[in-house]
Amino acid sequence: MTAASARSSRFDESVYIGLGSNLGDRHAHLADAMHYLQNSSNIRVVATSSFLETLPWGHTDQPDFLNGVTEIRTDFSPAELLKFLKDGEQILGRTPAERWGPRVIDMDILLFGNRIIKDTDLVIPHPEMTRRRFVLDPLLELNPHGVHPISGRKLREFTVAGD
Repeated sequence: MTAASARSSRFDESVYIGLGSNLGDRHAHLADAMHYLQNSSNIRVVATSSFLETLPWGHTDQPDFLNGVTEIRTDFSPAELLKFLKDGEQILGRTPAERWGPRVIDMDILLFGNRIIKDTDLVIPHPEMTRRRFVLDPLLELNPHGVHPISGRKLREFTVAGD
């Protein structure tokens, strides 16, 4: 396989990105994040879920979130995509803050094809995605027959506390 065909074959994998915002104009921040993704020559946006207003998770004394998921194809490696997303968060106004605290924008890799990655800076599938309704509902909207790469369970089989 040539380097060119190896890079283009990466566009064959579905990658799912979780999006969220709970500060300022949440709709505008999510639209800005979508534009950031769409303006990259390394990314093709395939579909975007509905955006759901959700209660905060983890640190609950903060404004409600607007959350969704977008499906992309990319020729970025998982590490390159993570860097691209974190750079985008900073460009779009996110500043370092407490874990699970309020944020202008959050972009997380949920699934990258069927890959399983456990590095210091990157874990795929996202370790918390099956415990969060604000991730599972929009993910299932886009991928109703999805399977968790580690457990082999269908994503729709996962239940979240409070269901």
